[in-house]
Amino acid sequence: MTEDARTRILEAAVVCLGRYGIAKTTVDDAAREAGVARATVYRHFPDGKDQVISEAITWAVAQFFNDLAHAVADAPDFATMLERALVHAHQAVDDHEVLQKVLETEPERLLPQLSQSAPLVQASIRGYFAERLAAEDLRPGVDPDQAADWISRMGLSFVISGGSWDLTDPEAVRRLVRDELLAGILARPA
Repeated sequence: MTEDARTRILEAAVVCLGRYGIAKTTVDDAAREAGVARATVYRHFPDGKDQVISEAITWAVAQFFNDLAHAVADAPDFATMLERALVHAHQAVDDHEVLQKVLETEPERLLPQLSQSAPLVQASIRGYFAERLAAEDLRPGVDPDQAADWISRMGLSFVISGGSWDLTDPEAVRRLVRDELLAGILARPA
């Protein structure tokens, strides 16, 4: 029950962030949305509003990446996995109502929260990519860890802003991944 209440509070806080924004979301809002007493919120988040908001954003980011991992789990190779990841993640960011509302109304409040979790996110992605790249046929001299670091940084930047690439077009994403991102890494991009 304790972990269920904590998760309900985090879910509720995300809903409230989308409804009211970061500045106007209160502990009472999160408690009411979660169907718990205010004291229950403070039992799980003793530092109050700032802790609830920070952990709710971190929780939402984790949910995003759990969904992403599920979407690419059956990819037959690294290039296909990266293509699927870029398309899925870019679409998920565009479709995320809470994220889009807060980015529109309070980007100055959200970006510092996201930048706190960015190093952990990038490190997790880098580790996942390094593990997958170790099983691939790499060009001579390519270190899987260094390649994973570069691909994770580039991938995150494309998810947020596709630049001149249309990440809704599977053929464009295929060219981006195989002709640009992996051309110097994989011995033979599929």
